[in-house]
Amino acid sequence: MNNRVLLAALAGGVAMFLAGWVVYGMLLMDTMREMNPGMAGISKEPPVMWALIISNLLWGLVYALIFSRWAGINTLQGGAIAGAWLSALISLSLDLSFYGMSTIMTLNWMVVDVVASTVLGAVGGAAIGWVLGYGSRP
Repeated sequence: MNNRVLLAALAGGVAMFLAGWVVYGMLLMDTMREMNPGMAGISKEPPVMWALIISNLLWGLVYALIFSRWAGINTLQGGAIAGAWLSALISLSLDLSFYGMSTIMTLNWMVVDVVASTVLGAVGGAAIGWVLGYGSRP
């Protein structure tokens, strides 16, 4: 793992954290509570910020490793598309598991969550792709 991959992971993690704060923490907060009443009993107020930060940085590292080592993605557009696909598939898989095994996920909220996660993945993936390709093109 080189410095460019670590820098891309940092950029992607920060981008996903900030996008998540805007999307989930501001835009969808009330919608989430209305569409998914099961969340009321499990949500932490306030959230544990260090855990959220580390989680986003680790997702940034996962995407940066995939993009750099196996997918050869090093553009903003390529990163956004790949990040959107990865996030959509991962969130759909997790949400379906939660829906199948618990009361914390509803079908309506699943749709909203997958769309929101896809946006976060696209934002983070774009940042990662851009950093991975920065300076390598004429």
